[in-house]
Amino acid sequence: GTRPPQAAMLSVYNDLTRKKETFTPLTPGRVNMYVCGMTVYDLCHLGHARVLVVFDVVARYLRAIGFDVTYVRNITDIDDKIINRANERGEPFQQLTQRFIDAMHEDAAALGILDPDQEPRATEHLPEILDMISRLIERGHAYVADNGDVYYNVRSFSGYGRLSGKSIEDLRAGARVEPGDVKRDPLDFALWKAAKPDEPAWDSPWGSGRPGWHIECSAMSTRALGDTFDIHGGGADLTFPHHENEIAQSEGATGHPFVRYWMHNGFVRINDEKMSKSLGNFFTVREILRRYRAEEVRYFILTSQYRSPLNYDDEHLDNARAALTRFYTALRDLPDVEPAAGEELEARFHAAMEDDFNTPEALAALFDLVREINRTRNSQPDRAAALGALLRRLGDLLGILQDDPEAYLRGGEPGSAGLSDSDIEAMIERRAQAKRDKSWAEADSIRDQLKEAGIVLEDSPAGTTWRRA
Repeated sequence: GTRPPQAAMLSVYNDLTRKKETFTPLTPGRVNMYVCGMTVYDLCHLGHARVLVVFDVVARYLRAIGFDVTYVRNITDIDDKIINRANERGEPFQQLTQRFIDAMHEDAAALGILDPDQEPRATEHLPEILDMISRLIERGHAYVADNGDVYYNVRSFSGYGRLSGKSIEDLRAGARVEPGDVKRDPLDFALWKAAKPDEPAWDSPWGSGRPGWHIECSAMSTRALGDTFDIHGGGADLTFPHHENEIAQSEGATGHPFVRYWMHNGFVRINDEKMSKSLGNFFTVREILRRYRAEEVRYFILTSQYRSPLNYDDEHLDNARAALTRFYTALRDLPDVEPAAGEELEARFHAAMEDDFNTPEALAALFDLVREINRTRNSQPDRAAALGALLRRLGDLLGILQDDPEAYLRGGEPGSAGLSDSDIEAMIERRAQAKRDKSWAEADSIRDQLKEAGIVLEDSPAGTTWRRA
């Protein structure tokens, strides 16, 4: 027989201590988790998709083993990149960010991401940000520079560098000193930036300006979850300086330990190269979803343990498609019954997940379940049905295998003849909206999607008509 999963068995790799630890939250039975979400100046790329999927699975699994979880995933809706992009496009930054927030929500929904419990935005937390900066100045951790910027005084915080394992001396040796720098130390970082022409600004005790990126997350996370909380997650690229600076800010301001377990997911590589705009191997989620179904992308992300690098290439996505086809073929025509209990493979699935969310091992257990379903389908149909129900229930903990098997298997390739008239009309309306928003790339991409599906558009002053080629 198998034991039901137990919270006491869960181990998590903690980046702060650099080892796997038995997970014990601050309050028994409750988990408070904060994950750095997107800076909304562009569409979600595969790196964002990985963060979304990884911490969605963490939240789902913690709930499955009996924790009451509060999951907070923020939106950074003011920072340098947003301001620059809005100025380039000659539009108010709020209009730009809202468009990309809407797009992110669409992409997240497609990938089967459950909504976080709270989704705070930086621009809605100015009072908390100002309050935290004031406390840092009072406590000697920050100072106002001659130009009206406020900086964190890194020398004042003895624990600086412990998350990233970097020494202050090494960092200082490598730091660039800019001419005319108003900082006391090259490592000091901005908490508040004095207003410049053509930039959004808010009032503060130090003059008009806007918050630095790092302080936003400290203010939002402590506002939502208190001075000390259980899990802080994000991509590995945020470990330094962003998360290092969050610790310095939050602990400097509150005097309490900030986060108990730091979890970072690994990088995404494309055909074995780092994904970057300069290499031109930069995929948005939407580009990938033109060629692969969302569940295939999600499955592909789960084939790597979250801390490992994830390598995107077509072969891996094709393998994900083949795997899901095999799962859904096994589930096809099985009656809806109670899941099988006391299965050794269920225990194996949970043992994998309890070992720092080892999704590839968990998927291997599900593959063996498929083998067992196929073996018993004709000889023991009741057993096959109960195992099928178990497969779906365990799949749900990973956010997969919830589709109707027939619908999945009939669906064919994305963008195939599967588009109904109303789908086509909706896409034409989205394209029209994109053109009104001057999102030309988005408009072109919708036209290309329709073209691939054999739909020809004809634009005229009276509007857009369409026909099947």
